[in-house]
Amino acid sequence: MKQQLAQQQYVTTQVGTADRLQLVIMLYDGAISFLGQARERMAAQDAPGKGLFIGRALDIIAELNASLNFQAGQELSTNLFHLDNFMTGHLTKANLNWDVQAIQEVMGILQQLREAWVEVAHRARGGNWRTTARP
Repeated sequence: MKQQLAQQQYVTTQVGTADRLQLVIMLYDGAISFLGQARERMAAQDAPGKGLFIGRALDIIAELNASLNFQAGQELSTNLFHLDNFMTGHLTKANLNWDVQAIQEVMGILQQLREAWVEVAHRARGGNWRTTARP
């Protein structure tokens, strides 16, 4: 219990001190982590756990989708909007059909998007930025 509380405090501190780019990367990290846990729950035949972790990943994808700025970059935002909707549908089907491959595919997409955001953050800071978050 103490370890869980310490972890929650650590995450709260990270989020409270992160800039917008770091927050986006942290959201991708969270979604990837939750899908990894959902995959483990599938292997253990744990339906409630599978649903819980897929649901958490879906919540993050929904948050990323809601934060799109169509005025600043209409084409990019539109593409991300469609990609987020694809991932949402894919994860919903994965949850219903116990489809580990679909989870893997979405994790791959999320990892690629995360890497792109890391590169954006790196360039925004003149090459002097590294992420400390884990994939």
